[in-house]
Amino acid sequence: MPVQIVEILGRATQGMTRPFHCRGDDGYTYFVKGCGADRKSLIAEYICGKLALAFDLPVPNFEIVEVPNELIEWATPDQVKDLGCGLAFGSRKLPHVQEFNYSQLSLVDTRLRRDILVFDWWIKNADRTLTALGGNPNLLWNQETKALAVIDHNQAFDGEFNSVTFCQTHVFHADIVHVFDDLVEQINYQDRLSAAFAAFDSACDNVPHEWWWVDDGVPAAISCNEARALLERFSDNQFWRIA
Repeated sequence: MPVQIVEILGRATQGMTRPFHCRGDDGYTYFVKGCGADRKSLIAEYICGKLALAFDLPVPNFEIVEVPNELIEWATPDQVKDLGCGLAFGSRKLPHVQEFNYSQLSLVDTRLRRDILVFDWWIKNADRTLTALGGNPNLLWNQETKALAVIDHNQAFDGEFNSVTFCQTHVFHADIVHVFDDLVEQINYQDRLSAAFAAFDSACDNVPHEWWWVDDGVPAAISCNEARALLERFSDNQFWRIA
C-alpha cells in the first residue's frame, strides 16, 4: 500500500521540479514529486532509485505515495497545481543535511566517488555536475557524520546524453581515469552492475501503471523495454568508450 499523504507543509525553493514537503501517515516527512514532474521523470526516479539501492549507493528511503483528492481540494491552487492528486514519488527527508559543495570533494570515500560516477554513467544521468565554477551535484552532506546521500535520478535515461560533457562536468569526473582506463576496475564494476540489474524487472513491475501513460493512449517518453536496452549496455565492450 502506498504511503498516504496527510499534510502539505510547503514547497522546496531549489531543484528543477521543486518538490513538495509533505507528511505521510507513517509519520515521516517526504519530498514529493507529482504531476509537475513528467511521467518519464517519475519512472526514472523510481527505477533508478531501486537500482541504486541494489548497487549499494546511499539513497534516502523512498516510497510511492498517494495524495488524496480531498487534500488538494482544501489547498489553494497555487500551492498544489504541480502536485496533483494520485500516486507520486516521495523521498524521505533526511535530518541535518546540506547541499554538497566543492570544498567537500576530498572528504568522500574513494570507492563511493567511483561508485556514483559509474552508476550515473550506466543510467545516463548527466544531472550531477560540480566544478570549481559551480554546478548541481544532487548530493546531500551531513557535516557531523561525514555521510553522503544520493538524490534525484529524474534526469536519467537521457536520450541526449553527451559522454564528453559528462566526463568534464560530473562531480566526480576526476576519478574517470581510475576506472575507465583500468581493466580490473571495469571487470569489477561490470560484475556489480550485473548484480544490480537483477532488480530491474521488479522495479519495472512496481512502477504505477498510470505512470507509463501521459494520457489515454499516449505512452510516456520511456518504456520498460527502452530502459532495459539502455541498461544492458554494461555487458558491451564499448560501455567504457567515452566518444
